[in-house]
Amino acid sequence: MAERMTRTVGAPGLGTLLRGFRNRCDVEFTGVVATARRTPGLRREELALLAGVSVDYLVQLEQGRAARPSAPVVAALSRALRLDEDDSALLHRAAGLAPATGSVTRVVPDGVERMVARMWQWPVAVYSADWWLLRWNHAWTALLGDSAALRGRARNVVWYEMTQRNPCVWVDPGEDDTFRDAIVGDLRVALLEHPDDAELTDLVSALHASSPEFVERWTAARPARYRGMRKHVDHPDVGTLALDGDVLQVPGCDVRLVVYSPAPGTQDAERLARLIDHGAGVESGGPRPQQPTS
Repeated sequence: MAERMTRTVGAPGLGTLLRGFRNRCDVEFTGVVATARRTPGLRREELALLAGVSVDYLVQLEQGRAARPSAPVVAALSRALRLDEDDSALLHRAAGLAPATGSVTRVVPDGVERMVARMWQWPVAVYSADWWLLRWNHAWTALLGDSAALRGRARNVVWYEMTQRNPCVWVDPGEDDTFRDAIVGDLRVALLEHPDDAELTDLVSALHASSPEFVERWTAARPARYRGMRKHVDHPDVGTLALDGDVLQVPGCDVRLVVYSPAPGTQDAERLARLIDHGAGVESGGPRPQQPTS
């Protein structure tokens, strides 16, 4: 953040920090529809939805009536507020928790933000190592539906895949089964690399408690990084598209981009272009990509 909240006089309390971070949060990059508002930043209702907590509990935290949130709650609030490592550590200390060490990176680097905005012709999304959806572009929304409508853990792709189906599009069942095995194996890698990340361990525990399918796949899965795969998607507006789904690791951190692209000059490329043009009015999880003028 441009002005660190650590520069205030004295040690700010948890409620003060939360309100300040919420007011300074850039709504444009959270996936929240930026409607007209009297004050900048996120509303309490919006932050509660993004972090997967109740509005009443968030009010209690901001008013100092609930001063000891759990580590997973603080981690979820940090992610929803897009706090960097220093500000997240400050929030943890204010909550009486040790700053997270060896945490999963959940802040999108500026260079990646720019890449997502420029890659307007392909569906692109940015994920953390534990598969939280951090950013996406208009083409992603056109292909897979409005991710801004996903709240709480529904923005985690492993949780989503293990607990519900995407009603917007049909994916080949065989490919989907392979994909589910792959992301569970990848999640095991994340847990091996970040065993002390509170939000990650909480997610894995919740999946074990909520999804028998996850338990089965977790037990059988070999820890392995997911590199992507070719997928066939049957979209209700343009029909079937064959797309290469590539996972691109961001150098220097464990954030990754997922990019879907068709082979050039194919019917798949024509259908994807038509789909993106058709869905141009749908909001995305970041700045609206602009086609280059030259």
